[in-house]
Amino acid sequence: MTTQTVERPAKTVTRASLEERIREWVTPLNLHFAGVGLLVLVNVYLLVHMGLAWEAKRSRNADAMANQRVMLKTAEIAAKPLEGLDAKLATATGEADEFYAKRLPGSVSQVAAERGDLAKKLGVKETRVQYTYAPVLAGSAGELTEVKMDASLTGDYRALVQFINALERDKTFFLINGIALSGQQSGTVNLRLRLTTYLRGALPEDEKTPGDVDDASANDSAKNAGPATPKGAKP
Repeated sequence: MTTQTVERPAKTVTRASLEERIREWVTPLNLHFAGVGLLVLVNVYLLVHMGLAWEAKRSRNADAMANQRVMLKTAEIAAKPLEGLDAKLATATGEADEFYAKRLPGSVSQVAAERGDLAKKLGVKETRVQYTYAPVLAGSAGELTEVKMDASLTGDYRALVQFINALERDKTFFLINGIALSGQQSGTVNLRLRLTTYLRGALPEDEKTPGDVDDASANDSAKNAGPATPKGAKP
């Protein structure tokens, strides 16, 4: 049995028919619709870009506002300690002047007298006191003279402790820098005491010579009423 195939002629599109179809599609109405569609696409594209640009600008503005708030808050915190600064300066100056006038001595002899009075009152003897001086804030309105004292003391242990406590609480400013036990014999304690005070203003020329008080005179002055007086100091 033989199979026969029937071949159909292929449908060919001629140039004339293609041009005819194009003319059918390219009508004023279709061109109008195409233009409208293109405008819609362009508008959508522009709207998307405008939205993105507006969002970015709003984000930048929010960040800028946040940064400004942070800077403002930082400035307020930094300025807080400066509030009422004039009044604080006036108060601090007044307190400093009062401290200078009431707690700082005016001469080395005043220092020796105050210390000697305490020693006599508590039964402590000063056997030697060495002084050294150094300027502080030289040439300024608040110029001071640092007075360092290296003193050798003898007395009962209890009396020495009371003497040290009295120095720390005295109206004259004394700063204790060091205490060392140098010996003990028959109930009497030998003590080395280093302390510091400050004189108001520069030290006068006649008080500038550091010296030791090796008391034959100090013991007598402790018995009578005179404190140990350093060499070169005003009596």
